[in-house]
Amino acid sequence: MKKLLVLLVFSTLCILPVKAEELKLAENAKSAILIEASTGKVLFEKNADEKLVPASMTKMMSMLLIIENIENGVLKWDQQITVSENASSMGGSQILLETGEKMSVEDLFKGVAIASGNDAVVALGEAIAGTESGFVDMMNKRAKGLNLKNTNFKTPHGLDTANHYSSARDMSIIARELVKHSKVLKYTSVYEDYLRENTDRKIWLVNTNRLVRFYDGVDGLKTGYTEEAGYCLTATAKKDGMRIIAVVMGEPDSKTRNKEISEMLDYSFAQYKVENLLNHNSSIGKYEVSKAKDKYINVVPKDDATILKKKSEKNGNATYEVTLKDLKAPIKKGEAIGKLKIKENGKYIRTIDLTTTKDIKKASMGELYLRYLTDIVTGDITI
Repeated sequence: MKKLLVLLVFSTLCILPVKAEELKLAENAKSAILIEASTGKVLFEKNADEKLVPASMTKMMSMLLIIENIENGVLKWDQQITVSENASSMGGSQILLETGEKMSVEDLFKGVAIASGNDAVVALGEAIAGTESGFVDMMNKRAKGLNLKNTNFKTPHGLDTANHYSSARDMSIIARELVKHSKVLKYTSVYEDYLRENTDRKIWLVNTNRLVRFYDGVDGLKTGYTEEAGYCLTATAKKDGMRIIAVVMGEPDSKTRNKEISEMLDYSFAQYKVENLLNHNSSIGKYEVSKAKDKYINVVPKDDATILKKKSEKNGNATYEVTLKDLKAPIKKGEAIGKLKIKENGKYIRTIDLTTTKDIKKASMGELYLRYLTDIVTGDITI
């Protein structure tokens, strides 16, 4: 690995999470957590690792797998899905799918993101994995990949089932991964819409997350309620370039749930702001690649490199350093080829993978020989 120290200094400070007893936030919730999305820093937590029933917040993991499979080409937005008897038999919140009915992936996704349709999420899960249980296996595998410590899924929808649990912290981690896919927010931010328009089975979808209408900046994510779980909500809002994720579990009613989430968001936007060091599409430089068609590549961070700052405190210092692998073709766009390490006040606080902006193909022997001759003529190589 090649290490390149970048001595760029930015004003920042060390942020520590505030304990529940220090703030009058989420007082009625069994557990809660508040994070800034780009850095993942915890601003507030209360019993954040307690295993609880997540109810329909489960569907955040389902939506994550669905959007990833769409982006990977397994599903297409306009693809028609035939609804199984299993999917149409789901109880709880639903979009009234019938066995044998055909509906597009996009409309089914709307049914999940807006109306929390249990039937819709099962239909999509079956389209990806073949069976509902196969999709649940994928959910748990993805949970392990995200290093979730207190989560086990038994269904893709979250109806009360034995041994189905998660925690506020794990829900925030799923949400943080989900908001990286902006297309999801296109649907979770919709307050109302219709399915099967111009038919006798037209259905009105109203977002179960009322904050998308009543709190400025909220554009997701997922509510949850069962008798065992109580009232739950993972909400996200963005203002002035900063995205916040707030989670509450086990609230006594929906009014309290919305009020306490709103107070958590108010606190975040009043107290904090983010500073961009590098955008995910910002080149940190051109680097030579061995045996490649393109001799040099642009190296970029896979995520935005940001620093969280508390508005009321004095500034500190931040730097970052770059470590690259030995670059040899071929390299695929998105492939991790190094690390960008952010250091805050002398301590490493975050590591971001580095990648290239396009696929880098391996050069043929003829192309390499021609480049060798060219380098001799231009003086890049002396013999």
